Amino acid sequence: MFARIQKLLFCFLLIIGTTSCSEYQKILKETDTAAKYEYAEKLYNEGDFKRANRLFEQISPKFAGKPQGERVMFFLADTYYKVENYNFAGYQFERFLKSYPKSDKAEEAAFRGAKSYYMLSPRYSLDQTDTDKALAKLQLFINSYPESALMAEANTMARELTTKKEKKEFEIAKQFVKLGKYYILDYNISARAALDNFISDHPGSIFREEAYFLRVSAATTLALNSTFTKKKDRLENAVAAYNTFKRYYPESEFSEEAEDLMGKLKDAQQEFEALQNPIK
Repeated sequence: MFARIQKLLFCFLLIIGTTSCSEYQKILKETDTAAKYEYAEKLYNEGDFKRANRLFEQISPKFAGKPQGERVMFFLADTYYKVENYNFAGYQFERFLKSYPKSDKAEEAAFRGAKSYYMLSPRYSLDQTDTDKALAKLQLFINSYPESALMAEANTMARELTTKKEKKEFEIAKQFVKLGKYYILDYNISARAALDNFISDHPGSIFREEAYFLRVSAATTLALNSTFTKKKDRLENAVAAYNTFKRYYPESEFSEEAEDLMGKLKDAQQEFEALQNPIK
């Protein structure tokens, strides 16, 4: 009995699905733009965004400048967004905002347009063009709608993207430090410059503590492997880097490693002084 009911239900759903597909195919070929609009909005309201999108694509140019044009353009952008075609969604939301900047849907369009680029943002090691665009769009949204209910989510996305860009820059500096252990002078000089720039440019970064420590590491490696004529100044610079690190982060997770580096610097300074003032 139960199996028979299941079979009947399956057949019923199949008939409905076939009828729906048949009706949809008929509407696609329909020349009546109003009928297409009505059916597209019906599909949108039912959550059938993929098929709705195809219809809105067809009719959008025909509604340009007409009273319904605003709704059609928003639905077109939003169906792209709902089917996760974020490239087209971002572009269409931009078009919508340029065409209807005072629309009741402007806030929603601005947010979803920004979020579309946020969704396109790649991992930190890749090109960050979409990340930059997403940050610009999010900042514009934040500035334009400071009382929006979507503000918390916009700020969260902006912080995530900012951290991603910081990580890309930080990892480049970090790589210089690693390479400096094998190719001493050039990479350690580059590491120190990159870390100085990072610390200066990103005062609130979550990577700031490690950047200060790595600056000590790079300066120490450079100093310990310098020629006699440059050793004194570079040892002093490394000690200064250590002192700055300890001043900002006295209880750092990198404290033990920093102390080891400082011990090597003190030993090197004593050796250098001994060479400068040999016992006669």
